[in-house]
Amino acid sequence: MSSLCCHLYVSPCFLFYFEESSVSMFSVFCFTLPCGILFICVSCVSPATFIHYSYSRDVGGGSGSSFSTEGEGRITAIRVWEIYGAYITGIQLRYDNSWADVVGRIYDTPQEMELFDGEAIDQISGKFDNNYIYQVIFGTSRGRSLIVGQPTQGSFNFYPNHPDAELRLLSGRFNGNGITSLGAHWGVVFTH
Repeated sequence: MSSLCCHLYVSPCFLFYFEESSVSMFSVFCFTLPCGILFICVSCVSPATFIHYSYSRDVGGGSGSSFSTEGEGRITAIRVWEIYGAYITGIQLRYDNSWADVVGRIYDTPQEMELFDGEAIDQISGKFDNNYIYQVIFGTSRGRSLIVGQPTQGSFNFYPNHPDAELRLLSGRFNGNGITSLGAHWGVVFTH
């Protein structure tokens, strides 16, 4: 599971800011010397980093095994499987040109949306109860959406805390039948 940690340390002569994720790492070191000279060091350890991280807490009952999607780069497509008239069974994200593992299970034919260049998923909503996720709606920065599932049960609506952030990964739980809980992780992606 990807995570993002931010640390800010301040003392009379030292300021240190650090962001870290399992996808990438970006560090900025600022030193103020007693004579008033400011020294800045920027370090990039991998080809991509994301900032403005936020988490939309998972909804649903949460039975079964935990999952977290992972991949490098931006999300460029999504697939969703459902049992028609029932609940969501599986979800798969494509990062750049590589499909991540399916979370949940494959059932019948998926519904799929491929994103345009520069398009991002910036909202997820849907329906859930204590057993399963019944509907997911993935909204994009270009006003398009992928709607899969049944509009029954309680509602949820996920979106990033920062206007320039986009969906980075999904987490939650699934059992042998389908997705039982779902959460969303958001961040800004910079590629070098």
